[in-house]
Amino acid sequence: MRVLFFANLQNTCHLIYLCIMSLFEEKKAAGTPISHLGEFKLIDHLTSNFKSVNNSTIMSIGDDAAVIKSGKRHMLVSTDLLIEGVHFDLAYTPLKHLGYKAVAVNASDICAMNGYANQITVSLAVSNRFTVEALEELYEGIALACKNYKIDLVGGDTTSSTSGLVISVTAVGDIDKKNIVYRSGAKVNDLLVCTGDLGAAYLGLQLLKREKEIFIDNPSIQPDLSGNDYVLKRQLRPEAGNRYVKILEELNIIPTSMIDVSDGLASEVLHISKASNVGITLYEDKIPVDHTVMNLANDFNLNPIFCALNGGEDYELLFTINQKHYEKLKKDVDFTIVGYVNDKSEGNNFIARDGSSHKLTAQGWDSIKE
Repeated sequence: MRVLFFANLQNTCHLIYLCIMSLFEEKKAAGTPISHLGEFKLIDHLTSNFKSVNNSTIMSIGDDAAVIKSGKRHMLVSTDLLIEGVHFDLAYTPLKHLGYKAVAVNASDICAMNGYANQITVSLAVSNRFTVEALEELYEGIALACKNYKIDLVGGDTTSSTSGLVISVTAVGDIDKKNIVYRSGAKVNDLLVCTGDLGAAYLGLQLLKREKEIFIDNPSIQPDLSGNDYVLKRQLRPEAGNRYVKILEELNIIPTSMIDVSDGLASEVLHISKASNVGITLYEDKIPVDHTVMNLANDFNLNPIFCALNGGEDYELLFTINQKHYEKLKKDVDFTIVGYVNDKSEGNNFIARDGSSHKLTAQGWDSIKE
């Protein structure tokens, strides 16, 4: 027994030695950079061999939330990370707003399944530069979001970090099976509908980045953010689509597919197209853009439609509906019909204002890039 113990210990020490040496050795054959795959292809690559073994797992990876059978109802579960330096910059992000946003983006994933978040857990990795008072401010934002969305904070974890602030939120909701909406249900001739307006969050981010750069170059110049409250709020404190889910419920409309707009309209259209095995046609002149976005985009020499298509972080809902519901939505200012579903053989198309047709591509935000 003693010989076996020392043999195992020797093997463990050898493995540790190899790990340490690998840190200092220059590898002859370089591996594949993660950035070559991007976020979504990386997820597909890493999880392709995972098969569900429990009958209670209805939907695992591949939608806005997992779906788990729980008695007569189904649970919706979603997790998102917010990492300092990747998803937010504390130079211009108030901690209270950040706490609110951390909850809202997770609640948005549950809304994208046609449900509501009921509980969350919040886990933090915090460096020693943060004070207790700073974390209290962060949790004030979390508490406000929980109050607004009627969500209970039920757990989490806290640990130290050597590289800034990391926030992980898991949201849980429950829903009747018949009301669940996946990305994969779009049918040919369905209408493509978007809530609210798009591009504001992206321009809010560009504004904040610009003012930060100006301040770094000349600290005596105060940031000029006046007149831009709308785009700043859309970036710093977005809202989940609870009210849209409620309106659809009141109108007795269950979408055939749905997703939230977190990575840009074009990217989300392609997600629905791929999951539903269909093509989609999107019209430029139908894309909802607020007048403040148009004006600010002009200041940045940007096309506002580009901001809507590729900006991301709007957290509006994009969904498809049967044409029989058209009359219910056509006069509601909260909803805009932006396209329709066509056969897969026709591809994904973007119809410009001049009537010309182009292949729809996505350049949306990717958190995994060089």
